[in-house]
Amino acid sequence: MPRILHHVLLLSFFVLTGFDTACGQDPVNAVQSLTPPPPIRREFRGVWVASVDNIDWPSVPGLSTREQQDELVAILDRAVALRLNAVILQVRPSADALYASPYEPWSEYLTGKMGRAPNPWYDPLEFAVNEAHKRGLELHAWFNPYRARHPSARSRPSPNHISVTNPGLVKKYGKHLWMDPGEPAVREHTLKVVLDVVTRYDIDGVHVDDYFYPYKEKDRRGNNIDFPDASSYRRYRNSGGTLGRDDWRRENIDSLIHQMYVRIKAAKSWVKFGISPFGTWRPGYPPTMGGRFDSYAELYGDSRKWVLNGWADYFTPQLYWPTYHPDLSYTILLPWWVQQNAKGRHMWIGNYVDKVTGTPSGWPAQELLDQIALTRAQPGATGNVYFSMRSLMYGRDGLPEKLAAGPYATRSLVPASTWLDSVPPAAPIVRAGRDAGTGASTLSLQPQGTEATWLWVIRAHTGSEWSTEIVPGLQRFFMLPRDPGGSEPDAVSVSAVDRNGNESVPVVVAIIPSR
Repeated sequence: MPRILHHVLLLSFFVLTGFDTACGQDPVNAVQSLTPPPPIRREFRGVWVASVDNIDWPSVPGLSTREQQDELVAILDRAVALRLNAVILQVRPSADALYASPYEPWSEYLTGKMGRAPNPWYDPLEFAVNEAHKRGLELHAWFNPYRARHPSARSRPSPNHISVTNPGLVKKYGKHLWMDPGEPAVREHTLKVVLDVVTRYDIDGVHVDDYFYPYKEKDRRGNNIDFPDASSYRRYRNSGGTLGRDDWRRENIDSLIHQMYVRIKAAKSWVKFGISPFGTWRPGYPPTMGGRFDSYAELYGDSRKWVLNGWADYFTPQLYWPTYHPDLSYTILLPWWVQQNAKGRHMWIGNYVDKVTGTPSGWPAQELLDQIALTRAQPGATGNVYFSMRSLMYGRDGLPEKLAAGPYATRSLVPASTWLDSVPPAAPIVRAGRDAGTGASTLSLQPQGTEATWLWVIRAHTGSEWSTEIVPGLQRFFMLPRDPGGSEPDAVSVSAVDRNGNESVPVVVAIIPSR
């Protein structure tokens, strides 16, 4: 920022706009000696809401429309109560859809039968986006790029499922059906599905997890079964390809990841793309790390390459080990992942809250609180994502309550994605008034400029303290709460936040005492 502009912005903190002076108070004298409010914490606080096998939502297949909606609203309300700011909702668990897709059938996890639409009809993703945004929550749509059937499936594939319409692209692998990543048509189909959602829904992010090539299945003798892609690899070699089979598999995944990022940005630049890879890249990285699983060689996901190249807006490595594990721990892996982040993308760590049971076989809630503290202490890591929502709805060992009373006692803003947009929105017009019925202090909020306001940050000064509220940008009216002692604010600072997380210059308004 140029130095002259920086001074202008600092001075403009004390500019009052839209103040009603009819009551005779000089607003400038009321606020000129205020200490500016402390900057709000920037931290991503997300949660996965899994639909596969009805893990989180819907709780069982075949619920009525009203029951599904009530469950989802309860999840979103819980997220707000815990002061989270994002929900990652699984909308494509197995080449199916928990939304009205022109390309894939309705999911059986929603209605109990693949291809059956909700009745009465509604679009769950549209409903989820609208309800999340009403609450100031980001809604990220979570896709499984290759899985075509999960072992928990019970209904027959519908006539428009890819295993029926194009069975040559789908392989049986153990108990799963899997779309072959070596088939270019599979990549194009997945990209088409994702871009359809990006184009038609007002989502805040696209999210993919760690299921690329499938986790190894074993035969009856306990030997690994190789993924059956001999025919697609043979066609690749016959067309002049020179890569060995393992490198070719990794190249297939690389191509999908890179193209997904590029095409999402071309469609809607503000929609974030996020990946949650397996928590270790390869054994021995870092050198002090133990463990045997090699996601590079078994899932063929070169996640370190994606981080180094900046092929996503955020990365959520699944660090599902405790801090005290001797050689495979949260403490060891967290700094290693941050060190790979050459492009400075968001690093929002995945945490396994399902392990919190408060029993000897699980973790105490304090383990998760320690992981949050480690994340906050690590430069370059700016948030956490929790698997999964059920453990925050019905948490054991008091985890939800300990989160809300401890690290999440106050609200936070999602960190800004400055590589997408670094220009803050215009300062709003704010007018203070009083409610005719209750006498409570109120604010009217009016955005300025052409850019839509995503959120309002409202900080109220009472006595010597500042309190903070974050409300949806669609809101144009706000009633100021009194503090626990019954005192009302003497001044309010309001700023606008855009879709990429940039915050405007705050506007301070004095509040005339009630008479």
